[in-house]
Amino acid sequence: MKDMLKLGGLLLIISVIAATALAAVYKVTKPLILEQKRLVLERALILALPDANKTAIVPVKKDDKVLYYRGYANPDTSKFVGYAFVAYGQGYSSVIETMVGVDSTGKIIGLKVMSQMETPGLGSRIEEVKYGEKTPWFQDQFHNRNAAKLAVDKDGGKIQSITGATISSRALTKSIVAGYKILKKEISRN
Repeated sequence: MKDMLKLGGLLLIISVIAATALAAVYKVTKPLILEQKRLVLERALILALPDANKTAIVPVKKDDKVLYYRGYANPDTSKFVGYAFVAYGQGYSSVIETMVGVDSTGKIIGLKVMSQMETPGLGSRIEEVKYGEKTPWFQDQFHNRNAAKLAVDKDGGKIQSITGATISSRALTKSIVAGYKILKKEISRN
């Protein structure tokens, strides 16, 4: 009985030390994680709205939640360039989070996958840059296409799906269509 109390007390001490260490690590890394997320968002907005001045991308909020962004060519928010929104699609093994930029007619002017944890070598190829290129080939297919009318080739569309990663290809494509529909509703409300 005495040994059980001793072991229980030791386990309690080790647990308290581990929890304290974990809390300390969290406290130190939280600001770094938030800054990294801010940088990813900033980079994605610049790629989604390439003709916008980076200081003239304005979030449209409702109840402290960003609904979408408006991009302007000039810092004084003149010369409207387009809208940007985040599209979420359930891929094979993760949620694919994509920043999409569209002009006032719904034509895609830029996009950037911000987050994905798809299968390496298959679904992760949605971010693959081919040798000699500067941008991801799969994402380049979306440029200058109508965001409301996207579909992969296996569904009768013009977006070439990735071999062995049809689920990821469809997820990204369908998420853009769904996100654009939400964007249109929000724009009509404002």
